[in-house]
Amino acid sequence: MLRALLLYLSERKTPRQLLLRLPGARKLPQRFIAGVTLADALATVIRLKDAGFGFTLDYLGEGVHEPAAAGATCRSYLAILDRLAHEGFRPNISIKLTALGLALDEALARRHLELLAERARRHHGFVRVDMEGSPYVEATLRAFRETDASRESLGVVIQSYLRRSAADVEALIASGARVRLVKGAYKEPAEVAFPNKKDVDANFVRLAEKLLASGGYHAIATHDPAMIKATQDFARRQKIGPDRYEFQMLYGVRRHLQRELLRQGYRVRIYVPYGEQWYPYFMRRLAERPANVLFLLRSLIRG
Repeated sequence: MLRALLLYLSERKTPRQLLLRLPGARKLPQRFIAGVTLADALATVIRLKDAGFGFTLDYLGEGVHEPAAAGATCRSYLAILDRLAHEGFRPNISIKLTALGLALDEALARRHLELLAERARRHHGFVRVDMEGSPYVEATLRAFRETDASRESLGVVIQSYLRRSAADVEALIASGARVRLVKGAYKEPAEVAFPNKKDVDANFVRLAEKLLASGGYHAIATHDPAMIKATQDFARRQKIGPDRYEFQMLYGVRRHLQRELLRQGYRVRIYVPYGEQWYPYFMRRLAERPANVLFLLRSLIRG
């Protein structure tokens, strides 16, 4: 019930306006968001690199309603790729295709994605296509498939709570795609997504095992210790070394677990979001774990 409410609120502007009026509210996103400017994000990336982590940058924003806005987002990401390369990083970004105009024109979004993938290739970097709600899944996968780009510089996300994901993973493995596996964080009907956590978890484990066994380099994105252990156990049984896959985790979520995985010799990449449009992302993070809601309440009480 709480999760459904928070996901509903994540899509509404009025709750955001009310939230920002509360004392101390502007400090709330600091737990999960690396600031609002690229300079803020770069400072975070430098700290992560010094600690041994990888990173992927997400310039927050989704669902643009005008071609000009989609073009502006594309130019912003091109500048991010150039800046990261200039600072000596191998650029790694994550992008939602609705921010590149997917809801307006698939061809427009695909052209933007090709520009980003080519710029990333030039800088020996990588672009990850984030997955959004179920109305955009097929269009996102189609745009990914049809984008003329090396799979060494372009990858995609699959969500284990969707019933269709097993077939999608099979097709992506066959095409040589690099996949990030996540559980999923959007409100979906039961006919589209598994409503029970145990089914989502079971599907996550099945899909993780398929990806690891495929021989490709994939990302297992979870903060769930049970999912992490299942991944580690399968990899050990199959003699899959920790250099053949990576764990990915969100900035600000279970930092102790991130450090412990790194200490154990696993590759860990942190998903680093930044930007002014933080509200939908922030609300989805609250929906994922009750502990995040407690964090919100404590922050508001402190003012």
